[in-house]
Parts: sequence; structure tokens; C-alpha cells
Amino acid sequence: MGKAIAYMLNLWDGLTVFLDDPRVPLDNNAAERALRGVVVGRKNHHGSRSRRGTEVAALYYTLLGTARLGGVDPRTSLREAAIRAVTEPGAVTLPKDLT
Repeated sequence: MGKAIAYMLNLWDGLTVFLDDPRVPLDNNAAERALRGVVVGRKNHHGSRSRRGTEVAALYYTLLGTARLGGVDPRTSLREAAIRAVTEPGAVTLPKDLT
């Protein structure tokens, strides 16, 4: 019990930060909801026939999820990223570049 209390006291500043800053949410539900699709996709691709197919699927999930979180239409984002990748090899397209 003493170890648990000492652990909590060492992290107390982080546990109470929401009291000083009203922008800090009381829970992390938004982050967990955002990751739910990735976890479900990972489970669906766990039995995939090829490692490369799984890696490509993970790449697309990442690109589409990043676009959604950035407030950009995922189709537009994916299209622009593909066009820029062909026209400018090595270029990185972020959602902020599309707004």
C-alpha cells in the first residue's frame, strides 16, 4: 500500500493539472475513440496473408485517421498526398497543408 501511495504522490502534479488549466479534459475518451478504428483494423488484419498487405493497410489507416483528426476530408487528403508523392518524391503532405 505504501508503494502505491508513494507512486501516486510522485505523479500528483500530473494528476491534478486539470485543476489549474480548464483546457485539460478530465478523461481521455476522445483519444480512446480516435484509436478505436486503428485497433479494430489491426485485429481485422492480424490474420492477413502477407506482411506487406498489413503494412499498406496500416499506412492507409494512418493517413485517413490523420486527415480526420486534422479536419480535412480523408478522400481529398489521400488524393493530394498521392499526387504530391508522384510529383515531388519524398514530399510529406500534412492536413494543415490542405486547409
